[in-house]
Amino acid sequence: MAQVSEEREDRVDATGEEPAGAPGTPGVVPAASETGEASRLSAAGTAAAGTPAAAESVPEAKKASKAGRNLPAAIGVALLLGAAIIVSLLTVRFLFIGIIAIAIAVGTFEFAGVLRRVADIRVAMIPVLVGGQAMIWLAWPFGREGALTAFVLTVLACLLWRLPGGAKGYLRDISASTFAAAYLPLFGAFAAMLVPPPDGVGRVLTFLIGVVASDTGGYIAGVLGGKHPMAPTISPKKTWEGFGGSLVGGVLAGALTLSLLLDGHVWQGVIFGVAIVLTATLGDLVESLIKRDLGVKDMGTLLPGHGGIMDRLDSLLPSAVVSWLLLSAFVPVG
Repeated sequence: MAQVSEEREDRVDATGEEPAGAPGTPGVVPAASETGEASRLSAAGTAAAGTPAAAESVPEAKKASKAGRNLPAAIGVALLLGAAIIVSLLTVRFLFIGIIAIAIAVGTFEFAGVLRRVADIRVAMIPVLVGGQAMIWLAWPFGREGALTAFVLTVLACLLWRLPGGAKGYLRDISASTFAAAYLPLFGAFAAMLVPPPDGVGRVLTFLIGVVASDTGGYIAGVLGGKHPMAPTISPKKTWEGFGGSLVGGVLAGALTLSLLLDGHVWQGVIFGVAIVLTATLGDLVESLIKRDLGVKDMGTLLPGHGGIMDRLDSLLPSAVVSWLLLSAFVPVG
């Protein structure tokens, strides 16, 4: 989520493919029977493109694409998701664990589906789904011991589940299943562990506001002044200017939320904000690299303007781990 404008790139960049019909695109062949009239029309169109009106439209198009592919839809979906989270936290805060569990299950379906369609990699779905839910819900009463125990049992179940499929692709499928179990539910369990303490609402809000502020700061800075690519071979639209905006937003959010919501110190909030920006950015880059490796634009299409659930979890998942670690150290549970 960090630096959305940079990360939610043209989506052509994400796959490294040229647009349909672009020069050099395989399978695009000029019509062999192009008439002289068609040639004249083409020449006229080229000349018209050089008029002031056409020249003025080009910067506008580039400016629009830089802001995102469907900004109103993205904002609307973000507001709905945010409202659901706020309502759950302010009513029965443990409902937030249910939201995490649903998001992780959907994200697992998306991830496994992409792996199967694109690379013929078969995640052990039943063990990963069941074990993933066990990690999240056991993290509620038993903390990290419950989550880690469920993770180990999930990996063992994946090893057994895949045995009937034979030796071909066994290591590949088990590796993907283990990665899916760690990247999604195990990381998600750390977000669930923020909820049970008496000040759990403040902990969850500190975590979420930090990621959102990093995201928003990166978006604004990237759109307004992003010029220097941060990782051009991974995410061409992610810039150092956007990263600077993420740092400003994340540090401000960390200093305010940790001191006001959790009675921590401002310096602790600054450290927390920097850590969240780093992990959120790392999460973005990791998922960009995964999608580039698989040659896909998005992990799903469930959320208009965003892609899939996995495209929203990319920066949240690693940030949840760091949030739990730092908040446990800075504001120990009494």
